[in-house]
Amino acid sequence: MVTPHQPVLYQEIIHALQPKSPGRYIDGTIGAGGHARGILEACAPDGCLLGFDLDSQALALARETLAPYGKRVVLAQASYLSLSETMQRLGWKAADGIVIDLGVSSMQLDTPERGFSFQSDAPLDMRFNRDVGLTAAQLINTTPEADLANLLFRYGEEPRARRIAKMIAQARPVTTTLQLAEIVKKAYPGHSRVHPATRTFQAIRIAVNDELSTLEQALPRAIQALRPGGRLAAISFHSLEDRIVKDFFRHESKDWINPPYEKIYEVERHATLKEINRKPITPEEDEIKTNPRARSAKLRVAEKL
Repeated sequence: MVTPHQPVLYQEIIHALQPKSPGRYIDGTIGAGGHARGILEACAPDGCLLGFDLDSQALALARETLAPYGKRVVLAQASYLSLSETMQRLGWKAADGIVIDLGVSSMQLDTPERGFSFQSDAPLDMRFNRDVGLTAAQLINTTPEADLANLLFRYGEEPRARRIAKMIAQARPVTTTLQLAEIVKKAYPGHSRVHPATRTFQAIRIAVNDELSTLEQALPRAIQALRPGGRLAAISFHSLEDRIVKDFFRHESKDWINPPYEKIYEVERHATLKEINRKPITPEEDEIKTNPRARSAKLRVAEKL
């Protein structure tokens, strides 16, 4: 049974974006439409929302959730990297607010055949868009052992990356979630609070979907798409994503202007952003109790100058 996705930091997103009529808003990872519904309620009666998702299952749920809002909603099965082109087609000159909810959703984790989770046995897939790209099985069975170890260390911050990569290489072909999870468990004798395969599954999922590179490319495009005073809100779920968002916001919130008679910067420019919160916003205990997967969420918000 698929668990409906619970939007993380729902009230905080609405407060951050401050939606109003007749604003135009973008949800870069619409999921089941939870954040989008809140934005549309807040920007009634004339506010509009453009929603992106690579996952056809998510878009089907979002269409159902957001059906009452009619023509105020446009959905696209695409990466949020294409937001500028899609806005252009719609005749949108700029957006008033953008939200990006990164990582994997509850419904993806809870659909066994998607291969995101080791809670049940399923083919190793892990693609957000199941129509394109290498599956997780294809990735780990064709990547050279040394490169696989680097992948696990870089994207999963896995301390036993070399050992796990060697064990995977020896066990090939690895085709199912439980097969992979059992291999990783053998690299971790004893018991731990967190399943030892967690970091490995995270790393492979990030690699399959090219998540970090996509985020790095998307952030400047999102800022470019905003009107002055518009806000970008990004929810991340692990340190690699959060670091990319934090570093980008910090860099863009500084003036890079040379002092008189001295050349420090090759290219001068003024800040393009103002950080709304220097420290990330995290879920309250009540939210974590009702949605334990929200525990690691971090929200950062910036406003275009």
